[in-house]
Amino acid sequence: MIKKISLIALTLTLLTSCVSKKIYTELEDKYANLKKENRSLNDEVNELSNDKTKLTNDLNALQAAYENAIKERDQLRSDYATAKSNLDNLKASYKALEENSSAAIAANAQKNRELLTQLEAKEQALATENERLNTLKKELENRSKRVAELENVIASKDASMRALKDAISKALTNFEGKGLTVEQRNGKVYISMENKLLFQSGSWSVGTEGRKAVQQLGSVLADNPDIAILIEGHTDDDPYKGNGQISGNWDLSTKRATAIVNILRENASINPENLTAAGRGEYAPIASNETTEGKAKNRRIEVILTPKLDEISKLLNEM
Repeated sequence: MIKKISLIALTLTLLTSCVSKKIYTELEDKYANLKKENRSLNDEVNELSNDKTKLTNDLNALQAAYENAIKERDQLRSDYATAKSNLDNLKASYKALEENSSAAIAANAQKNRELLTQLEAKEQALATENERLNTLKKELENRSKRVAELENVIASKDASMRALKDAISKALTNFEGKGLTVEQRNGKVYISMENKLLFQSGSWSVGTEGRKAVQQLGSVLADNPDIAILIEGHTDDDPYKGNGQISGNWDLSTKRATAIVNILRENASINPENLTAAGRGEYAPIASNETTEGKAKNRRIEVILTPKLDEISKLLNEM
């Protein structure tokens, strides 16, 4: 078509000068019609090309759909075969069940009832055990709570005893190096005063300096009304050689302990119910009685301070 149009155009060019006006006009109209036809054909070609592309895409989509259909068909065949096999197995199982005798069915029913009874018994036992475990759990929680409270009380009393020991040490600072020691152990405070600070040999009368030490101790104890105060008298193992007012070392140690109690009782703020006097004689030595130094250490008054344990005893009784 393009060649034809080109030829016509060339012919027009050649004949322009030698043809008549009418012929030229006809040729020119024919040329215009051919150009229009050419454009129409080009549009049709483009439209056909687009249709071809669309058809190609549709073909590819159909091809993919066909392939998927093939896969689905194969899967359905496989599923059908599996389902048929299962059906055959179920039929066989059903047939076997039908062939069981009524006696076997009854036996199975009895066995099922027995198993059900056992299961109910086990469920009841399990419920009972769960209830017991819950009770034990609550009891354990309560005990744990009381243990925590007990630990807090013990820690508080231990801190109080440390503070008391520090206060006593501070109050008796002037007597350090004169046979007086203050220490804390086993939750108690121990004040040890050798006889050289308190008494003359064989006497239970407290000297001036010793009285001052006991009074200063009493000023601290007066501020601690919840402390039990045990005063123990101790001697060495030398037999008592004094006058006939006392019978021996045990009696002497008791009178010395009582003398300390009497000084403490002069402080009206100390509750007498908190005071206890005891004589231990020579039977609780802290050093060897074979040396002069050891005997001097054994001749002593020990003041043992113990926190009242009513609150702790109550917690223990509740556990």
